[in-house]
Amino acid sequence: MVVFSALIGLKAFAAEPAQVMLEDLTWTDVQQAIKGGATTVIIPVGGTEQSGPHMALGKHNVRVKVLAAKIATRLGHTLVAPVINYVPEGAITPPQGHMRFTGTLSVSAEAFGGVVEGAVRSLKQHGFRHIVLIGDHGGYQAQLKSIAARLDREWSTTPTRVHFIEAYYRVAQKPYEDALRAKGLSDVQIGIHAGSADTSLMMAIDPSLVRPERFDEAAREGVGAGTVGDPRKSSAALGELGVDLIVARTVEAIRAAEAHR
Repeated sequence: MVVFSALIGLKAFAAEPAQVMLEDLTWTDVQQAIKGGATTVIIPVGGTEQSGPHMALGKHNVRVKVLAAKIATRLGHTLVAPVINYVPEGAITPPQGHMRFTGTLSVSAEAFGGVVEGAVRSLKQHGFRHIVLIGDHGGYQAQLKSIAARLDREWSTTPTRVHFIEAYYRVAQKPYEDALRAKGLSDVQIGIHAGSADTSLMMAIDPSLVRPERFDEAAREGVGAGTVGDPRKSSAALGELGVDLIVARTVEAIRAAEAHR
């Protein structure tokens, strides 16, 4: 009876791993998961950049990892690769864009593209059939789309498909912003970088990375402090609106992409 129960447990694990994060599993765990039907994998892309004086530099990395795990869990039979956290953030010398703020890390588009492509090719080699790219930062969306399209064409006669899911990033723009407007926030408060939309999402996901005592400074200094928006109306409750929208819409988009191919 004990042996039978153990075999039942092993079979269940093979079909649906208890953990969805690839880096938390052994190679045999991943092998069993793929054999059990977990043939979709998400590659989450973040970035290490400034987000005003009130949010940690790892905002995009933490956010995309947590949201990717939620998406994978909702999808079922899906694993999540480690976050790619070195991305193009602007010229280094002289510094441009976010590189003007201490702590931001930037790499060339060529280096970034090489890492993304290497990850995709590795996962195809291991037997994943649907490889999904999602990105939490706007600067590399077009490059992710281009890489996915090129590899998908290359592998058109194979069972493997590469999907760039633009909905993940786009939902954090208009649909989420519309939800915040319905709660009474203005466009100035919502902002486009480190305002109430951005900050609320982070508070819902990991409030330890947010410094509310610096909201006034961020609003007062504005662009000079790396903030385009006003974070003073931010809250975890408002952020949950964005989390729910991003997860639901991304799951829908991935399912549609898989069904199309």
